[in-house]
Amino acid sequence: MQILINTAKNLALSALALGISSTAYALDYSAQSPPNRVALIELYSSEGCNSCPPADQWLSKLGAQAKPERIVPLALHVDYWDNLGWKDRFGDHRFTVRQQELAAFTGKHVVYTPEIFAGGRELRHWNTKSDFDTAIGKITDQPSLADIAIKLSGTAARTFDLSTKVKLRQPSKDSHNAYIAVYENQLVSNVAAGENGGVTLHHDYVVRRWLGPFALKDGAVQINEKIALDSIGADVRADRFGIVAFVQNASNGEVLQVARLAVDH
Repeated sequence: MQILINTAKNLALSALALGISSTAYALDYSAQSPPNRVALIELYSSEGCNSCPPADQWLSKLGAQAKPERIVPLALHVDYWDNLGWKDRFGDHRFTVRQQELAAFTGKHVVYTPEIFAGGRELRHWNTKSDFDTAIGKITDQPSLADIAIKLSGTAARTFDLSTKVKLRQPSKDSHNAYIAVYENQLVSNVAAGENGGVTLHHDYVVRRWLGPFALKDGAVQINEKIALDSIGADVRADRFGIVAFVQNASNGEVLQVARLAVDH
């Protein structure tokens, strides 16, 4: 229903996932946006909606198959289903607000689940491969309008220093904001009530922490944050998460560029 790297790296991730403190396993991870524009795919979903599991599965498959130089997926769980039989443990009102804001940029006043946005624009026919490929090609064929660099450094068990640099390639009179999402993969929920009652749901690329907006000044911003997984949730696995950073035009909602740093393989 709709509502209108190596052995050392693996050892380090295993130790962090289990909460073992070992400075010997402290590692640095980094990612850089490519010269082309990357398509940020945002799925607005909810565990309370029985139309959403196929979209969740589609996003998981997309993320596993697509190259991060072309497509970066995120699942943002909204909270407007929470009073209809099942409270989504990943639901966040900020994602409801963001979904409404993205719709409003193009004059729309109705949001629903599942809803897909690509590059900040609604993509209604996401489940038709030819339409999806055409829409993504229009984004990724463009040269990048910004550069994004992400660096993640392990400082202690389940704690990381995050450094992100965002810089526009050309001067702009528009305002721009940067955002950071911490996502997690391989999540499982046994839904006990609501439209999906009795169903076991599987999720990937679920946003567990949302940071921003960070306003660009003179076309650039440097973001430094500490990522403590225990502050997100004691259940967050250090070998199943990643960081996504993107820059968005604050005037029209267009996502100019995105980069993904995976710490989940």
